[in-house]
Order: sequence, then structure tokens, then C-alpha cells
Amino acid sequence: MNQTELRELENLCIQECSPWCVSNCPAHVDVRSMCAAIAKKDFSAALNIFVRTIPFPRIISQICDHPCENVCKRMEVGEAVAIRSLERAAVAWGKPGTKRVVPLPARNKRVAIVGAGLSGLTAAVDLSKKGYECAILEATDRLGGSVWDYPGDLLPKSDIEADLQIVSGPRITFEFEKTLGADHSISDLITSFDAIYLGTGRQSFDTIAMHCFHGKKFEIDPTTFETQLNGVFAGGSVMRIDGPVSPITSVSDGRRAAISIDRFLQGVSITASRENEGPYQTRLFTSTRAIDYRDRIPMKNPSGKYSEDEAVQEAARCLNCECMECVKVCEFLSSFSGYPRKYIRQIYNNLSIVMGQRHGNKLINSCSLCGLCKEVCPEELHMGEVCRSARQTMVEQGKMPPSAHEFAIRDMEFSNSDKCALVRHQPGMDSSAFVFFPGCRLSGSSPQNVHKSYQYLMENLPDGVGLMLGCCGAPAEWAGRQDDFARVSEEFLEQWRGMGRPTVIAACSSCYSLFRKSLPKDKLRSLWETIDTCGLPDSACKQRSMTLAVHDPCSSRHEPRVHQAVRNILKKLGCELHELVLSRGLTECCGYGGLMCFANRDLAAKVINRRIDASPDDFVTYCAVCQDHFLSQGKNTVHLLELIFEKKDLGTF
Repeated sequence: MNQTELRELENLCIQECSPWCVSNCPAHVDVRSMCAAIAKKDFSAALNIFVRTIPFPRIISQICDHPCENVCKRMEVGEAVAIRSLERAAVAWGKPGTKRVVPLPARNKRVAIVGAGLSGLTAAVDLSKKGYECAILEATDRLGGSVWDYPGDLLPKSDIEADLQIVSGPRITFEFEKTLGADHSISDLITSFDAIYLGTGRQSFDTIAMHCFHGKKFEIDPTTFETQLNGVFAGGSVMRIDGPVSPITSVSDGRRAAISIDRFLQGVSITASRENEGPYQTRLFTSTRAIDYRDRIPMKNPSGKYSEDEAVQEAARCLNCECMECVKVCEFLSSFSGYPRKYIRQIYNNLSIVMGQRHGNKLINSCSLCGLCKEVCPEELHMGEVCRSARQTMVEQGKMPPSAHEFAIRDMEFSNSDKCALVRHQPGMDSSAFVFFPGCRLSGSSPQNVHKSYQYLMENLPDGVGLMLGCCGAPAEWAGRQDDFARVSEEFLEQWRGMGRPTVIAACSSCYSLFRKSLPKDKLRSLWETIDTCGLPDSACKQRSMTLAVHDPCSSRHEPRVHQAVRNILKKLGCELHELVLSRGLTECCGYGGLMCFANRDLAAKVINRRIDASPDDFVTYCAVCQDHFLSQGKNTVHLLELIFEKKDLGTF
């Protein structure tokens, strides 16, 4: 994995993407964290989160046009969270932090801020912290601009005065009752200052056009806030003369313009890495399927402010939007206390170690490689493929610990040795139209049903059914041993060709999934499709009325025809079927896939128990490994072949 591949994989994980309220807020207030703090009754923490982004918390919490609420995910299952009211609660009940922000050293550069509204004041505060001298030129006799126009019952004058105290310090000076044209020309400002920010409000649009741009329409870059004049920037209401006044947008414009001015004065790119400034569309996905419908907590206070208890209850309605879809359904992903983006970085770092301990080995080798994560991921990120590739790299580097997979590899080699492997045509025939490949685990755990299945196939299929005993090579493929897997696969294909290229009938889902990659499409069948097509054997006996939960092996995930064939057979046997929540294409692993049970036994036990806890009903499966794992934890589980050939009484297994 190189740096480019790392970035591409990390980008697929959207867990760290902003929630809708944050991405649609022009200033990107961390609403999610603020609500979480209030829900814990920590109003001071909530206030400090709010003021990290908003320099004028009292003003904005009262008059913000709250675009965040218009996109709140909670609206899918109730009313939007009352975010502005919670901001007011944080201001009312929280105590400001005492941490002092130390400004950067002086830069010996001067910036003229024309207009003392929210946009200009935000720019001045931010630039002064960065070390620039800011001269605020205001046409009226006070700071604040249009905020004084709000009625006192909505925005008390005391709140305005308290918030404006932040606009102070030796690097900020004021000139009141000074206007462009009458008191200052743009030429004089350009001569006297290193940069200029025009935040004069929409009422001065014509004045700016006349005195700065000679009556011509002036243009403002929506990303950098540059105008046609070098070193002159503009933002706030002056660039939105036809739209509604937005206090939060004015704050955002001032902050973004300050970034541009800082970069301009440093002589660096003012356009680089600015994709997510201002409102933007987030890629985050959050499911609301399991969320109960709840409307807003009503306010008892006629003033329109939440009490502390009401605020806590309302904040608890926040969904704390996140994705985590893969982590919710995967014991492996949840057990390492993170999510794919973090894991991918850990895996990359683990593979990059030349000397020293590789702490990521257990993470890499614990994955079942089953692919459920990809099925539920909105971006189709497959952590199994990431882990599989990492295992291959570790094997190539000679860094794969033998303890992880050695036993499984030796078992595979034994299954393919002359002590176990077998290739033959149907007795009495010298050619085969079909060949039965039961797989090594079914042959080892239930040889009697392998024999009965083979007998059934010989009776129902014409032109000869051969038999091949051995291992398909899945352990090598899962362990990242590509050379061993390629050797086993080629040996199988050589034997298959030697039998005249018959149609392979596979009983094991893992074998079936691997053979799909190497055999022609028309040369592979599932045993279950074959039985469903040919019909149950005459000896099969319909069971008593019973309810069984169907567990599909994870290696059958992409085989809908196999899923249906199995269910058809079970219905013909008289079984009442219960579909697990995660079944068919979304089925879970039993703890064996990817050799998890060898690399991480404790995790495999959790995976088994998670699966068997999915239903109180007895299980039926068509994978010998799955059956063995479930039985090991005391879950009544029957193999489909036992129902077909053994007239299994479910009360006895």
C-alpha cells in the first residue's frame, strides 16, 4: 500500500465527515459536540465549543438564521433539534473558559477594515490574533453595524455591548464616522495599508461601486473574497444585496476573508485547500431506521428560553450523527475500538515498519474477510480486501507470524496429500459429465452424508458423476499465501482438465466462491441448486412442523440462487423458516472465515455468540464449518444434508 492508495482508501470511509448541521452552517459550529455536552449537563463545555467558532456568542445565539436546523437529520424522525435555542442555553447556563489565547507575534503589516458590522469585526479579531494591525473605519459612531437594529426583547443591548468587548487590544484601532468617498478614497487606503477588507453592508453597495470601482459592477470571488483590485477583499451583506441578511454568514465571511488576507500578505496561495469552507454538502451517512420518533421539548418559559432541564432533554434528541454502519454489524470492526479510516492508517503504518514490533498484526489477521462491511457501507469500502492485501504483503516481506495461520495451512496440505485426496470417475465409467467436490470440512465432519450425496448425484445425473476429494485452497488464499494458493488452484485445474472438464458440483460455499474465479460459468453448480432441480430423494421424509432460522454461510453472500435453492429445499421438507435480520447477502460470518478462529480465538468466540444470539430458534445451515462452530457454543444447529438424508429429529441434535 503506497501513499496514494492509503489516501484513496481513507477517503472511502465517511465516518469523519461532518454531520449535516455542521457542514451547512457557514461558520461550522460543532453542533454535535455542543449537544453532547449539554446532554451531559456540561453547559460550560458546550459554551466553550460554541465560542471556538463564534466570536460573538450572545449576539449569534439570539439572531442566527439557523440554517443548521433546516437540514437536521432528526427531521426524518421528528422535528429538527432546536439548535439555536440550545446555543442560547449554553450562553445562559455555561461559564466561559479561562484559557488565555496568546496572539502571534506582530507581523508589521496593516489592514484596513471598512465597516464595523459582524463581518468586519470578525475579520479584525482574527487578523489581530495573527499579528496584523487592524484599523476599523466605521461610518457610524459605534461598532456592531446592523445588530443594533434588532429589537431589545430579541437582542438585549447589554448582550451586544458584552460581546463587542472582544474587539479590543493594541493591534485594533477605530475611526468612527468615516466613510468611503467623503473621508477616505480607495486609492489612499491602498497606499496606506497592505490589504483592505470591505465589510460595509448592502446599503453602501452603490457607494463602493462608485468610489472603488468607478461606478462599474464589482466582482467578489465567493471562495477567496478577492475583488478586481489587488489586495482589496469584500464580504458580508455587501456581496449579497439581493438575498436575506444572514448574521452567521457574515461571521463566516469575515473569518474566511481573514484567511485570504493572511495568505495574501504572506505571499502564499490563497486558493489552496479551501474546499470545505462555508456551507458544503457532506458525504456522511446516518441511518434513522432504528430511531424513535420524537418532537421538540416544549419551552415552559414565555421568554422563549430553555431551562437547564429542558435544554438537557432537547440536546438528548440529537442523533450525534455518524456512520459506523460497518462497525454496527461486525464484531471484528467494533472490537478494536475504531472504524475503517483509523484501521487503514494503522495497517499502513504496520506494513511500513522496517524494524520493531508490529502492533497491527492482530488487527490484520483477525478479519474474517467476509465482506459484510462492503455490503452495508455507503461507499462500498471492503475492509476484508484491505486486510487480505496486507496479509499478502506481510507474507512477501517474511513478516507473517507462523502462529497466525500455520495450523490451517498444514491441514490444507494434509487434505491435499495422497492420504486424503482422491480423483476418480464414477465406478464402472471412464468419463464424467459431472464431478462432485464436497470440500475438506464436510468430508471430515460428515463422511456419511458425503457418501449419500454422491450416491444421490449418481442416481439423478446422466453420463457419469466423478468424485474429487481435497481442499480448494481457501486457507492459503485467506492467509495471504498467494504462491501456495496458486499452486493448489493449478493442481485442481490440472486434475479437472484430466477428467475431461466436467461440471463441478460443489457442496461447500467457500469452494464454490473460489471456483467461480477459475472455472467457466457453465462448469460450476451448487449441490443445493442441483438437489432443488432434481428433487428430493425418495428416502427423504418431511419433518414435523418446525421453525428453523436459516444461517447462510458468509461465502455464499453473492449467490442469491443458492440462497433460494436452500429455502426451496427446506420448504419441501416441511420446515417453517425464520429469516435472520442479517441473512442472504447480508449474512454474518461464523468466526471461521479468514481463519479468524486461528488468529484470534477470543474474537471468534464473540462472533459465534453474536450470531447465535440473533434468534432463539434452532439453526439450519449448509456449511459444515458453521455447524461445528455453532454446536461448539451449545446452539442447536442442523446441517441441511442431515435433514435430507438422515430424517433428523430436531429434538435430538
